[in-house]
Amino acid sequence: MLEHYRWRVYEPFEFYLRDDNSDVIEVPAGFVTDLASVPRIFWTILPPDGKYAKAAIIHDWMYDNALRTKKEADLIFLDGMTVLGVPKWKRTIMYQVVRLFGRGMYGKEKNPVINGNR
Repeated sequence: MLEHYRWRVYEPFEFYLRDDNSDVIEVPAGFVTDLASVPRIFWTILPPDGKYAKAAIIHDWMYDNALRTKKEADLIFLDGMTVLGVPKWKRTIMYQVVRLFGRGMYGKEKNPVINGNR
């Protein structure tokens, strides 16, 4: 954990999409994330580092770099949570929240974010 609820990815990892195993999302070492962007008041039921943390890292990477459409990034987040065994009620809440409130870099200049720098 870094300062103010931020984490650094120390080893790169990949997520293979369930519907197309040739489609891979790769998150590099050094990427800085807040994991799941959950308001602190809800941390008792939805902590930022919950079972869905790896799906949140992938989602943050896609959002920060606008690698897919917002809808695709959100669906990949949902798929990742399913693969990780996150209970359906949590997946549903998290997915609906990112659909409604997630912004990321969509519509902004595209520069990869590594080590917290653009």
